[in-house]
Amino acid sequence: MTTQNNFSDNIKAQMRKGILEYCILSILSRTDAYASEIIAELRQSQMIVVEGTLYPLLTRQKNGGLLEYRWEESPQGPPRKYYRITEHGRRILAQLDAAWNELVEQINNIRAVDSQFQPTDSDPWKDKTPLKTEY
Repeated sequence: MTTQNNFSDNIKAQMRKGILEYCILSILSRTDAYASEIIAELRQSQMIVVEGTLYPLLTRQKNGGLLEYRWEESPQGPPRKYYRITEHGRRILAQLDAAWNELVEQINNIRAVDSQFQPTDSDPWKDKTPLKTEY
């Protein structure tokens, strides 16, 4: 079962990585934020991310013209870099919203078809242990 859990965890991690940039743009479309605030909001939504993952994404989005930043003095330490979505970033976010909605619809269509083919008691594959394959 550990192998199945590892496989499942790996798939979930890859899915999260694939949508992190979308999530960052979504957060910044509502308000300017510094990295710690972005991480806190992602964690609050149970998207686990560390600074080492976030900063390269922010840099890539900034270099792509999706974000810009400004420095602001902080009452509790060094100045903070606040990120803001650009107009180009908003256009890309709108495209990502459309792509996300389309993807969700496609998956829901596939899942609806899957639910029509639930295993029956006479299904010879029901409750079968997958074959162990080693390479």
